[in-house]
Amino acid sequence: MIKKPLAVLCIVLITSMYGQTKKIKIPFAKEVWQHDSEKVEFVTHKSVAAVKSKTGESFNIQLKNHQFTNGIIEYDVEFVGRGFPGIGFRSSDDQKNAELFYIRYFGTVDPLSRYTMQYATVIDGVNMWDMTDDYQGAAKIYDQRWNHIKLVISEKQMKVFVNDMDRVALHIPNLEGTRGSGNIYLTGNVIYSNLSITPEATENLPQTAGYDPTYSDTRYLRKWSVSTPVDLPFNRDIMKSIPTSPGVVIDSTLLDDSSWKSIMAEQRNMINLTRLYGATENGNRRLVWLKTNIKSETDQVRRLKLGFSDEVWVFIDGQPLYIDKNYYGSPGMKAPRGRCTIDNSEISLPLKAGDNEIVIGLANYFFGWGLVARLDSNDGLELQ
Repeated sequence: MIKKPLAVLCIVLITSMYGQTKKIKIPFAKEVWQHDSEKVEFVTHKSVAAVKSKTGESFNIQLKNHQFTNGIIEYDVEFVGRGFPGIGFRSSDDQKNAELFYIRYFGTVDPLSRYTMQYATVIDGVNMWDMTDDYQGAAKIYDQRWNHIKLVISEKQMKVFVNDMDRVALHIPNLEGTRGSGNIYLTGNVIYSNLSITPEATENLPQTAGYDPTYSDTRYLRKWSVSTPVDLPFNRDIMKSIPTSPGVVIDSTLLDDSSWKSIMAEQRNMINLTRLYGATENGNRRLVWLKTNIKSETDQVRRLKLGFSDEVWVFIDGQPLYIDKNYYGSPGMKAPRGRCTIDNSEISLPLKAGDNEIVIGLANYFFGWGLVARLDSNDGLELQ
């Protein structure tokens, strides 16, 4: 008997409904996946080849010898443990930059909960989930049986189907990652089976980014100058006292006036500092300064809606105006659930006739780092 090459045994091509496009069936066999044999086992589960945790803890396996760009990814998953099981694609070898889709499972799932699933990009090892509240959705999740997941990915857009293949459960109009292609990996304390990839099959999903509802809203503060990050230990404040009135100023050792550079808000009008400066080292805290100018025709008071992660100090013309924290998991975390959104806070902004310099200190220690800001009205104003 002539043995077939391992590659033929491991990856079977079949003609699909997409003309000349081929569906690649990926077997769950140890030869096909990078994995930790102490944590992962390849088994037969409910009559199909599958992979599961050996230890009852979350695992991570990465597909060998395949670079994914666009197409359809399908798989079955059975939930057996709590956590955030999901799939990474277009991933770097070290998984520090990737696109990530996952389901939250902590027992029976409410089919109407918009927190059931989420897309988030991974930048420099940071899962940007707390900066992408917009990219969540609901779905019916089955207990103790297979759930079928289908991802359709076309350059900047993605559609996700969960169990119901006739209804899009989550539509991502603009994938926010840094990579156009890369590896595929699976994570979680679950059982996976029936993985297939259909390269370049996109079901007519457009390649270009979809509509951004903030795009035409001129009330957003889009143009800022940003400083170089500095370390800010948890026992240190950014202000110091002075003997005259007013009695506080910004600590000049934390602000180098020569380090400013321009930064523009990106998709969803988010100032994404993780994209610019990378990950904050675990356990540390970093600070940057953002500044912009608002020119007002008259003395007036405007309302400023401000989303941020994780701490802000707002100054107007050098004077402190607002201080706040958005620590996820703490009783004082901002709605919604400690994520950075335009609904985090709203403050009065007293503007004088002429130029008004807005300076914001923004500190980060936990996951994504960024800010989004919008005025209630820009009538009679000229934004930088």
